[in-house]
Amino acid sequence: MDCKEFSLSNEYFDVITDYPLQSSEVQDLDACAVAVENLFNIVYVNRNSIEDLEDYFFQYRSIPKLYGLMQSENTAVGTGTGVATAVGPAGTTFDAAGLIDTGILRVQQEPLSLTGRGVVVCIIDTGIDYTLPVFQDGAGNSRIRSIWDQTVQTGTPPEGFFFGSEYRRENIQQALQAEDPYAIVPSRDEIGHGTELASVAVGSRIDGGSGFLGAAPNAEIVVVKLKPCKQYLRDFYLLPQNVPAYSETDLMLAVQYAEGFADQFRRPVVICLGVGTSYGDHEGNSSLTRYLNTVGGRRSRAVVVCGGNEGNADHHFQAQLNAEENRREPLEVEVRVGENEKGFLMEFWGSAPNVFTVSARSPGGETTPPVRLGLREEVTYGFVYERTRISVKGEIVEPSSGAELILLRIQDPTPGIWTFRVEAMETGTAGELHIWLPIRQFLSGDTYFLTPSPYVTLTEPIFGNNVIGVSAYNVANNGVYINSGRGFSREGKIFPTLAAPGVNVSTVRGKRSGTGVAAAMCAGAVAQFMEWAVVRGNNDVVSGREVRNYFIRGADRSTVYSYPNREWGYGSLNMVGTFDALIGV
Repeated sequence: MDCKEFSLSNEYFDVITDYPLQSSEVQDLDACAVAVENLFNIVYVNRNSIEDLEDYFFQYRSIPKLYGLMQSENTAVGTGTGVATAVGPAGTTFDAAGLIDTGILRVQQEPLSLTGRGVVVCIIDTGIDYTLPVFQDGAGNSRIRSIWDQTVQTGTPPEGFFFGSEYRRENIQQALQAEDPYAIVPSRDEIGHGTELASVAVGSRIDGGSGFLGAAPNAEIVVVKLKPCKQYLRDFYLLPQNVPAYSETDLMLAVQYAEGFADQFRRPVVICLGVGTSYGDHEGNSSLTRYLNTVGGRRSRAVVVCGGNEGNADHHFQAQLNAEENRREPLEVEVRVGENEKGFLMEFWGSAPNVFTVSARSPGGETTPPVRLGLREEVTYGFVYERTRISVKGEIVEPSSGAELILLRIQDPTPGIWTFRVEAMETGTAGELHIWLPIRQFLSGDTYFLTPSPYVTLTEPIFGNNVIGVSAYNVANNGVYINSGRGFSREGKIFPTLAAPGVNVSTVRGKRSGTGVAAAMCAGAVAQFMEWAVVRGNNDVVSGREVRNYFIRGADRSTVYSYPNREWGYGSLNMVGTFDALIGV
């Protein structure tokens, strides 16, 4: 077997490290190590080389987190799995309201005439339907510069990578002229989510803009179709079998691929991510977030990330421990578990100096003893009258964040009200406790907190200072989209960056709602700015960090709210305001 087979085989576990590895270490483990620049290593290691599988799973920060699609259920018919299906026919009347409200359409017109020309926009998602006219120019030529399909293993991988197949523009153009395009470029978007996001960000001008129009209709397009995560990760995270889920390792490699298209001072790259997860510390310390933060700080690069659709899911619990109260009574955190729930992971994050104990009471009244975990401890409990098993793992100081992490893995939970008793051992000190359930599509039943908090419900990887993080609002009533994730970070840092239209947004497959389409529209706007700054030479050393702050200065801020706030960040996207702010600079 070679590195390609290691990366695809379920018998090889994925490990993320942020330190260099000796070649002898890799060989001894029957493993393959792949560098993500000089920042991280992804190690594919034979599970039989790991003496204690539980010890592997204990190294939680090294296990790839799983990400889901951020498409709203209220405009995706049926399953609740995050799979997007068209609400109306493909020919649904195009509505330019979002482009108008954000000033994107105005900036496309004279005198600026910014359409993303010379800019590469990379959509990392479920792929793209490259046969659609919305991704072609007026002469029928493909605007797609490259597709890296991580799921197809019959072609040649991109240079420097080792799995999947890369199809360049000449391949795609040849396919478009063939009777059977997929015989030449066998890359499909079976789900449609990536196609929708790409159409919003970079869709071509059809029928003069009345048929369809994306935010950056002349940008070049790069697409990474993510491969589904390995089965062992689905099993570990107790995911429903049919829900789309993608590994942090594959996302990191996709970002590295996209980043390689940048040509400093000449051809900028905008990376758009419409995926998210509630796993992680919600403070920006995940491997993917740290990598995106690095990329977003480089010249000629920008990263746009959606804020997730968890704002109304009741999947976050928060408690403030008041030093004056000197609280001694345990907190009782109630979770309503649905009838069809097969299991889930729940993360407790507690701030220093507090140390927490946790116990559980089942709907039938059975209880587990309070657990106080040390440096590297784990305990598993079974129940007499119930099939449920609860594994409790924890670290007083989680290495990436410095916070205390308690991870509960709950298998076959009995439906009903589960009560988790949490007690802070340190008294007389102030501190906070946050608990997150997985994103809604990673749960198989209707499971939620009975006393939730709608705040700090943004999803990873939004928590990077150099990342443009986007929430969603409704152009029709200028109100926040009800499901949009809300800030701030766990420790109160300002996220999201701003809000963009995300309700009933026209895509090539019908109207969609969610922060995914909001991020796509914002990514197109960033491409407009990058054309002005880099391609036209007005600021050819601009980085994503700077673009983020230009957008903040130009954002539209209503007198109804104070800013920054948890729903809107620094305001709503306003491209005219962004360029107005540059007058006299």
